[in-house]
Amino acid sequence: MAGRKPPRKTKASPARTAALDALSQVRERRAFAQDVISHTIDTSHMKPEDRAFATRLVLGVTSSWGILDEVINKFLDDPRDISPSVRDALRLSAYEIIFLGKHPHAAVDQGVELVKSVAPPAAGLSNAVLRKIVAERSEFPYGDPSTDIDALARACAFPGWLARVLVNDLGPEAAVNLMRASNEQAPLFVAINGAKGGEDIVRRGFEKAGEPVEPVCIDGVEVPGCLRVLDPRALLLPEMKRLLGTGRILVSDAASQLVAASILPDEKPESLLEIGAGRATKTILIQGDAVRKYGSQIEQYVTLDNKEFKTKLLTKRVKEFGVCVSEALTGDALDLAGALGERAFDMVFLDAPCSGLGTLRRHPEIRWRIGPADIISFAQNQLAMLKQASAHVAPGGTLAYATCTVTRAEDNAVVKAFLESPEGSDFSLVPIAGAACISTQLVPEPPKERAERAGKRVLTATGPSQDFDPEIGNANRFDDAMALMGSPDAHFAVRFVRAEPAGQS
Repeated sequence: MAGRKPPRKTKASPARTAALDALSQVRERRAFAQDVISHTIDTSHMKPEDRAFATRLVLGVTSSWGILDEVINKFLDDPRDISPSVRDALRLSAYEIIFLGKHPHAAVDQGVELVKSVAPPAAGLSNAVLRKIVAERSEFPYGDPSTDIDALARACAFPGWLARVLVNDLGPEAAVNLMRASNEQAPLFVAINGAKGGEDIVRRGFEKAGEPVEPVCIDGVEVPGCLRVLDPRALLLPEMKRLLGTGRILVSDAASQLVAASILPDEKPESLLEIGAGRATKTILIQGDAVRKYGSQIEQYVTLDNKEFKTKLLTKRVKEFGVCVSEALTGDALDLAGALGERAFDMVFLDAPCSGLGTLRRHPEIRWRIGPADIISFAQNQLAMLKQASAHVAPGGTLAYATCTVTRAEDNAVVKAFLESPEGSDFSLVPIAGAACISTQLVPEPPKERAERAGKRVLTATGPSQDFDPEIGNANRFDDAMALMGSPDAHFAVRFVRAEPAGQS
């Protein structure tokens, strides 16, 4: 990265050194950890096991840095006593000590070496801090998680305010499930591109590569064209790269695929407006599902996003995937008239910007980058966007609203407020995927099943976990499984229908 100082020689392991560099980039650029990993660790010359360990460290620290800072600050006279680069190194070692249960001597020794690589004068202070963390690690999470919500938040590596929101909105059991599952590695799903057909070609490709895949059902509803890939490394094989490169498959979470398939009405719409189209993932999914449902793509398909670079990327991707987009617009979803005038569509889909709390396995930094005020702001904007979108739905047309979050304020409350508003007075909810709404839940895989699938050998990045109980798991650990079989992400979606004018049907 331009402008970065060359690293000092260090006795720290290659995986830890790479993880520290990646964490520094995440902090300095406010980047997404997964993006930094893909451009640094994934392209490195480290051994596969070192890349796996470095990835685990980056995602783990990114998930838990607020809790790690709380622990580190306990043993500093002033949090400002250490520089940001030293704090990066201490976070990494504290994560190993607290959440991975690494051997204290190794964790402290490697942590001091990491500090020496960025700020040698701080090595003594860092050594003292890490030893104090080791001495007190049996006290973590400083309370009983079953009765103390702050202790529960620490154990699950969540901000206390967010743990309270989740418990209040979801109930204790679902909230704990979401928090624990958010610290697991996300499973891999791919979508077969219905716009290009040839589903048999895709399935034969996986068979030829010797890679098992499974169809996916969510809450009893089969997700068309969705496959769970049991080994993520499969996508590195030449046959899989050909399928990706030719646009026959794309990577997309199963819940996102379910939303795309379920928003379409029974009769093919002549026109569709997608608001918040982004990089075209939903666009590709929806048009592929249109082919499955109606036999052809929707000819008048208009997309809108507020970022011009995303519109350009969408235009490029839809061509690669053989998807029809008649117009790709850049505009403000809070001022649709500016981009659309008075145009009306048979269907309007608002894929609303949201807090993204249903995708924390893929974007772990979100939990530490938002606050209570952001939830309120998202909800206000979502309602305003939904009202704007409703003005462009033709009589008898369909309006769909979706998020990838779980808060009541952004999901149910927005729907209720819209229906009670003047703009929503002509609309009524209709079933989607056989229910009133799509509301997928993020659930951790039961440790016993995970252990059985992995042959009773649950892997960490450096070997088997020594303190894993297959009956109860490691409640406060982040354990990998050999096969990724967790739940899809948590998404929400509803469908409205606009009433026909009186006297028409």
